[in-house]
Amino acid sequence: MTLINIRNLGVTLGNPLFSKLNLVVNAGDRIGLVAANGRGKSTLLACITGALEPSEGEITKARGLTVGHVAQNVPPALFDTPFYDAVLQALPADQAESESWRVDVVLESLDVPEAMRGRLLKQLSGGWQRLAMLARTWVSEPDVLLLDEPTNHLDLEKIAQLEAWLNALPRDVPVILSSHDRAFLDATTNRTLFLRPEQSPVFALPYTRARAALDEADASEARRYERDMKVAEQLRKQAAKLNNIGINSGSDLLVVKTKQLKQRAEKLEDAAKPAHLERSAGAIRLANRGTHAKVLVTLEDAAVTTPDGTLLFKTGRQFICQGDRIVLLGLNGAGKSRLVSMLKQAIERPETARDSIKATPSLVLGYGDQALADLADTDTPIGTIIRRFDVGDQRARALLAGAGMTIDMQAKPIGQLSGGQKARLGMLVLRLTEPNFTLLDEPTNHLDIDGQEALESELMAHEASCLLVSHDRSFVRAVGNRFWLIERKRLVEVESPEGFFASVGSGA
Repeated sequence: MTLINIRNLGVTLGNPLFSKLNLVVNAGDRIGLVAANGRGKSTLLACITGALEPSEGEITKARGLTVGHVAQNVPPALFDTPFYDAVLQALPADQAESESWRVDVVLESLDVPEAMRGRLLKQLSGGWQRLAMLARTWVSEPDVLLLDEPTNHLDLEKIAQLEAWLNALPRDVPVILSSHDRAFLDATTNRTLFLRPEQSPVFALPYTRARAALDEADASEARRYERDMKVAEQLRKQAAKLNNIGINSGSDLLVVKTKQLKQRAEKLEDAAKPAHLERSAGAIRLANRGTHAKVLVTLEDAAVTTPDGTLLFKTGRQFICQGDRIVLLGLNGAGKSRLVSMLKQAIERPETARDSIKATPSLVLGYGDQALADLADTDTPIGTIIRRFDVGDQRARALLAGAGMTIDMQAKPIGQLSGGQKARLGMLVLRLTEPNFTLLDEPTNHLDIDGQEALESELMAHEASCLLVSHDRSFVRAVGNRFWLIERKRLVEVESPEGFFASVGSGA
């Protein structure tokens, strides 16, 4: 049963975000919406809700259809509202008075603890705020659910919980979700729309299989284009040859034949379209400054504690060596970021380091913080690069352009940039530091799939030495070659992350 029909839809904001988009949304569809940052995902969802008028085309919906939209951010007016009340207020006044039980049902389905329900939204983590917005949307039981980057700020446990919740929804409720989390898309979708400025392909497959089909289609288009252009070139060469013969012999027939060959070449050239090339939002390149030391960091049963001294875990005797890409696994609150912080301090300020953490003196640290805390909101990208590194204005602008930042963006306060733009600026700062050891705490937060794959390629190509924390399962699987797991207050090495992923998904 068709619930939403999108025909020849297009939105142009300076440049076309997408055009000639056709999509039919049927009952039971779980559609993954994939595109680079700033390429129209949120815009398309806004068109479907009716909040934004498209530049061209139309969207028709089944009579009486209700659409629930979970946006990326909490409305500021709700920050001082308790979790429970924020959900209750989403119901019409008469329904809120007589059917408040609906709120309890939704909060139970999302496993929201009683203690959390009375807390103000501004006191909650980004992950709980996201779940509050989801509960607020779902409590009115819409016919269609739209989710914009639903896994942002969620840890692995909550991502697994969200996957289970989505997969337990009534099968006839269609869901359209935009996400850069490849594993999440694979677990929750059965169709994939790749949003592009011209033709936006749709595949009746989850992300990974759809991506393989898309790459093959793009490669086929590229081969067809090259073949057509070669044929056109040959026709032009034949036409030129015949033209010379015709001029010398005075043959009208050859002149006509020459004209026909040229027309055929022009027709082929006009019809031939180059294969789609993703307009990269900026390259991510990481240098790996050399060091002769084989062992970079030694941990001698270091105790990782909370600020008040409570023991979280002990590391045992561990070594971080050149070429190690160690992924630190553990539940939220287990102490992953605390260990990263201790390693950072031991490398940057060895005089204050504990005897249980020893870093080789030749280490040059690169650090990527999950909150990008080392980027001042009031500073500008151009100011950041010029002040931190020995590069002139022109070189700084070229570097920022390579990171996907227009001249206009380069002069904006960093606080006004999108999460993806801040992430790319942070990666540029990391690259220019030229580290030989990198600590990465949630490096893929806000990076689109293009950016994630670029970072993966760089870490692998340069055999970078790093220790990282990430909730992105695809990224962990692609990059890690060693895995440390925090369990029962000890740090143990495991062969792969799969056992941990499975335990989180099963609620163990």
